Amino acid sequence: MSRTAYIIRHINFEDFGILEPVLINLGYIVTYLDAPLLDFSAYNPTSPDLLVACGAPIGAYDESTYPFLITEMDFIKARLDSKKPILGICLGAQLMSRILGGSVAPMTHGKKEIGFSTLTLTSAGESSPLQFLSNVPVLHWHGDEFQIPPTSTRLAETDLCHNQAYAIGNNVLGLQFHMEADPNKIESWLVGHASELNSAGIDVCQIRADAKKYGDALTEAATKTFHAWLAQLDA
Repeated sequence: MSRTAYIIRHINFEDFGILEPVLINLGYIVTYLDAPLLDFSAYNPTSPDLLVACGAPIGAYDESTYPFLITEMDFIKARLDSKKPILGICLGAQLMSRILGGSVAPMTHGKKEIGFSTLTLTSAGESSPLQFLSNVPVLHWHGDEFQIPPTSTRLAETDLCHNQAYAIGNNVLGLQFHMEADPNKIESWLVGHASELNSAGIDVCQIRADAKKYGDALTEAATKTFHAWLAQLDA
């Protein structure tokens, strides 16, 4: 029987990118749930073998402005309560942190972390699936930072953001960074986030050049990381 994966998407180009083919090649049936327009009650959060919550250019605390976040958090909470596998990326990881008792707020230095740079892994991170990302620049694109939720383990940091990844057991993984982003489709990110890039004074040409420079290594490392995390689920 085929396995199934639900991928919660908030904006079209912030999809599961280079990691979606991994699922397909492993026989998963992938279904995208477009959160802003979704009737979450039509889906069972505990039915798929895997749930992924992707990123978005809104805050995890913006439910008064974007009310769909309330039902999305209920959906994610039900998944977390079930103890079944869930991966949160950027906004997805921030929402999970809130649900699990952490908080999310703008980084205290007031800067945004946008562009490619390496992670510094904690000792726990070095023995986790993230070990394959060591010394490989990944894409960062955020201005907020999540707290590491109670009972979870911190796995990575950068100079600008102390909390880059956390895990609870083998089944819950939260990533602030975007290892899933397809470097070959970076232009969609650059156009889709043009206003943010301009207001933050980010060098668009540098991001484009880095996507080309690091794309192959990142694709290989991210694929290995995701394979290793999925293997844990069957261990």
